[in-house]
Amino acid sequence: MSERTLNEIIDQRKEKIKALVADGINPYPHNYDRTHLITEALESFDDLQEKKGTRLAGRLMSRRVMGKASFANIMDGSGKIQLYIGRDDIGVDVYMMFKQLDIGDFIGVSGELMTTRTGEKTLKVHELTLLSKNIRPLPNVKEKDGQLFDGFEDKEQRYRKRYLDLIVNPDVKETFVKRAKIYRSIRTFFDNSDYLEVETPILQPLYGGASARPFKTHHNALDIDLFLRIADELYLKRLIIGGFEKVFEFSRNFRNEGMDRTHNPEFTAIEWYEAYVDYFYLMDQVESLFKHVATDLDQSIFEFNDHEIDLTKPFDRATMADLVQKHAGVDLSKADAAELLKVCREHKIDATSGANYGQLLDALFDELVQPHLIHPTFVTEYPKAISPLAKHKRDSDGTFVERFELFIAGNEFANAFTELNDPIDQRERLEAQAALRAAGDEEAQTLDEDFLQAMEYGMPPTGGVGIGLDRLVMLLTGNRSIRDVLLFPQMRPESKG
Repeated sequence: MSERTLNEIIDQRKEKIKALVADGINPYPHNYDRTHLITEALESFDDLQEKKGTRLAGRLMSRRVMGKASFANIMDGSGKIQLYIGRDDIGVDVYMMFKQLDIGDFIGVSGELMTTRTGEKTLKVHELTLLSKNIRPLPNVKEKDGQLFDGFEDKEQRYRKRYLDLIVNPDVKETFVKRAKIYRSIRTFFDNSDYLEVETPILQPLYGGASARPFKTHHNALDIDLFLRIADELYLKRLIIGGFEKVFEFSRNFRNEGMDRTHNPEFTAIEWYEAYVDYFYLMDQVESLFKHVATDLDQSIFEFNDHEIDLTKPFDRATMADLVQKHAGVDLSKADAAELLKVCREHKIDATSGANYGQLLDALFDELVQPHLIHPTFVTEYPKAISPLAKHKRDSDGTFVERFELFIAGNEFANAFTELNDPIDQRERLEAQAALRAAGDEEAQTLDEDFLQAMEYGMPPTGGVGIGLDRLVMLLTGNRSIRDVLLFPQMRPESKG
């Protein structure tokens, strides 16, 4: 539709509003007392059939005007129903108003449920009220046999104008209804385990708890720079130090990084920490959480990235070293940084000569191992160099730490540590991270002096986990892009050219 045509339609509809007001009709009344949602009325059809007084409300999605009688469809948040609108039933004046309505208008209707000759459950309308006049036309939606087609198909525009996507493609709502169920299920899991749900700052004087670049802002009254959090880990650990032994938080995090199929600059995560446990305990707990959510969804097998994922089966466990040996043919007991750099270059993996052992191993793992991890797999024992907040692997030389990540269908879903609680060791590691930052690594972690001082008061043995919830929702709803599970994903500005 051209801009000129669109403006003409908008002007015509504004004129309709003026005409309605001139006829004494309020095009935007304050409320409407409906008796049922549409799905409730349909489910109670036998009880309501041929009884007057069923009051429904919704958006006009289609209509077929036929002289003295017409058919239409309205949709509310629960579903859709057909209307039969007769001139003799609602009166000539109201019928004339109905004929002037546009697709997208909201109406309230009162009447009795009946079945048409074709067997469709329908509301025979006795009263019709305009509830909200549409000015801007909906996308060109057509309907046949109860199905919408020729709808809003442009993916990018659907993300930009999610409100239209939800109107024209109502099946999209199911993803977000399911997302809410997943959140409730997770919260119930932790409530039942006596965890305390907490809230920690989003605006932080120092960012930390992950390796990522932050967003920066300025607080005028305090005249200080602040950062949007990249993770809530260091604040949740402060609470463990303070005496809360089980805490969790649904956190909105922000990372100033690239965007792709699984990354959005703002995302939702859950992190939880429990005193006196280690990462072996956490593996059992994470597996139980995934199975708990699947049970609440009444589903065991999920289609994701062209794979069938069965969450009822036991999750696999393997060390990073074993998996690198299996899929890349590299023996980590013998390979140093120079050897890893050589392997990376042989496989054309992006890695610089200045990268450390952990960074090289991580790059090699991402390229040669991760795509093979289809069934849920806990990968354990990560390099200390890329895990500055994790405790070293017990009975080892300290090269590796007690950390795991959970992989499913080639994607990472959870990250967990036996948390480092030695304040001296923690200071040394964050100082090493600070040196990396000074050398130009923008994703190296910052040195948070207040957090280090908190640790010096004493932190019990602790286990902690973080899960990206957007990615989890992708898995459990079968969506391939993070944009499909975010109501309002971040988008590049549209070109004005």
